Amino acid sequence: GQAQMRSYGELHPQALPESENPEDVPPLGYALAQLKGIYILAENTQGLVLVDMHAAHERITYERLKQGREAEGIRSQPLLVPQSIAVSQRETGLAAEHRAWFEGLGLAVDVAGEEALLIREVPVALRDANVEQLVRDVLADLIEYGSSDRIEAHLDEILSTMACHGSVRANRRLTIPEMNALLRDMEETERSGQCNHGRPTWTQLGLDELDKLFLRGR
Repeated sequence: GQAQMRSYGELHPQALPESENPEDVPPLGYALAQLKGIYILAENTQGLVLVDMHAAHERITYERLKQGREAEGIRSQPLLVPQSIAVSQRETGLAAEHRAWFEGLGLAVDVAGEEALLIREVPVALRDANVEQLVRDVLADLIEYGSSDRIEAHLDEILSTMACHGSVRANRRLTIPEMNALLRDMEETERSGQCNHGRPTWTQLGLDELDKLFLRGR
């Protein structure tokens, strides 16, 4: 769908051409613009769709990490330059003890000294994240949940922490094709209507609601 969307945006400057068959319009429609670097405005057959870009992307990343973990493990990619970080002795011990568990999360972390770790690989879905902060936050979760069985019980929270780092940062300008790609990803992602914290990721304003705002009789 992504390649298709790119050409679509170039062919049709307006979102929904008059000739567009309503059955062909995807549920979340086609992107029109971005507002304040936070919201995507899109047009679908009912009217206007407003998307919280950050929350939606975070949810998609979370569901991808979760599916990966439940399937063959989260796909990782090596860093071009392994990154060393200074940590406490307690954190070094945790990283050594839970090395295999880290690998299951797509993180390859080696002990590089009494108070130093070397990050070698990160999940593909989080390749643009701040790697040091990501590992620090996962270590903080490990300290909080403690024993292995409690870690497994809180795995969703840990994946949610990780997804936070992978999401489109607020205020990033997206192109129309990028916005459309995000809308298509949302349609394909289970439970993408809610963010990881249970808030809605998008809302619909129908033409009737818009007309009421402007006191228009239809």
